[in-house]
Amino acid sequence: MTAEVIRVVIADDEPLIRAGIRMILTSAPDIEVVAEAANGREAVELARSHGPDVMLLDIQMPVMDGLTALGELRRAVPEVRALILTTFGEKENVLRALGEGGAGFLLKDSAPGELIGAVRAAAAGDAYLSPGATRHVVDQLASGKAAVRGEVARRQVAELSERERGVLALLGEGLSNADAGRRLHMSEATVKTYVSRILAKLDCENRVQAALLARDAGL
Repeated sequence: MTAEVIRVVIADDEPLIRAGIRMILTSAPDIEVVAEAANGREAVELARSHGPDVMLLDIQMPVMDGLTALGELRRAVPEVRALILTTFGEKENVLRALGEGGAGFLLKDSAPGELIGAVRAAAAGDAYLSPGATRHVVDQLASGKAAVRGEVARRQVAELSERERGVLALLGEGLSNADAGRRLHMSEATVKTYVSRILAKLDCENRVQAALLARDAGL
């Protein structure tokens, strides 16, 4: 994250939810909420007109839902990083949003600090998944053809150094860079460097794919 202010658009059809998110985000000195949308169509239009760094998209919205809006955003303003607001009951939407190029998922009952951290991570170009959501998705996708995937994953992981495997294992647990750093007694910046190196070596597009691979490899 740079010292520049992160410009955010909030899209949720519930005014109270938007107000709560705005209050949390504006408490951070480096985040500015530039607009609010009540549906997916408004969200896309506001992204075009305001050019935010990060968009927070609720899934269930009228006129155009958040996942459809995500696809529109990727085509119309691909530079905007979109975080999806979700609940555990919508786990099937996680996979669709990842396929649409979403910057990550945040549970609606996440702590204020996690919301701010997710926006900062998205603005910095990192894929973010709430730790709880990460474990949930990994568990869902880990079923079926586990033996075949496990053998392939173990061969890939064998190319990593011991320290890289340690970081990858924590990705599999859904830990953020900051939490992984505390666990490994490393700075957050160092962990981020390791994560970038791991993604490159494993040919993973984001940390969610790396987390799945870690689980398949038995880390």
